[in-house]
Amino acid sequence: MTTVSADPLTDAGLRARLARLDTAALSDAMDSLRAAPCVLPGIAARTPGGVAFGPAFTLRYRPIEDDGGFHNAANYIDDVPPGSVVVADNGGTGACTNWGSLLTSVALRRGIAGTVVHGAVRDVRETREAGYPLFSTAVTMVSGKNRVVLERTGVDLDIDGTPVRPGDLVFADDNGALRIPADLVAEVVRRAEAVERTERRIREAAADGTRLDEARARYGYARPWEDGGHDDAR
Repeated sequence: MTTVSADPLTDAGLRARLARLDTAALSDAMDSLRAAPCVLPGIAARTPGGVAFGPAFTLRYRPIEDDGGFHNAANYIDDVPPGSVVVADNGGTGACTNWGSLLTSVALRRGIAGTVVHGAVRDVRETREAGYPLFSTAVTMVSGKNRVVLERTGVDLDIDGTPVRPGDLVFADDNGALRIPADLVAEVVRRAEAVERTERRIREAAADGTRLDEARARYGYARPWEDGGHDDAR
């Protein structure tokens, strides 16, 4: 049986700090830890400007043969805890969809943070108009009904080489999607904040006329997560 990690975002302060970050800083922070792969390959934003982060609610689909009967693709949405990010794995295929406007409407009502689909979605216009953060490998109009069924929820996933466990932090924005193991979230947030401070200092120095290479050397661009504590005053 899969063990679900405790939600690292029960700390309101940590959640607020995370909300001010983006995938770029978080990815750099993960690089600094030389941790397991964090990027979910091929995932793109379908709601421009949308940001989703929260513990992963994982599920996996499997294909079925057409036997002439009706097979709903999946009934799970009413069991997803508020604040979670749905991570659905259909092998990355664009052959049929795994998310549409009905799921979006229920997800919004239930306070689900967003959805990442390793596969295809549809009804993109309706989802964008609703402002729901949706991310996927592909888009298609073809229904998943009678083509795939839900195999299991709460399962460990492998998204093209990146593991996602139930309860891992998933963060997605216009750059794509990544995962952070629950036990690393606090340290990754600390390092990502340092990365952003370092880059802000470099940007400000360059805006004042300093050569970019000089600004990078001065403010520790090679190891930005260490945040050498340089004074912002110039």
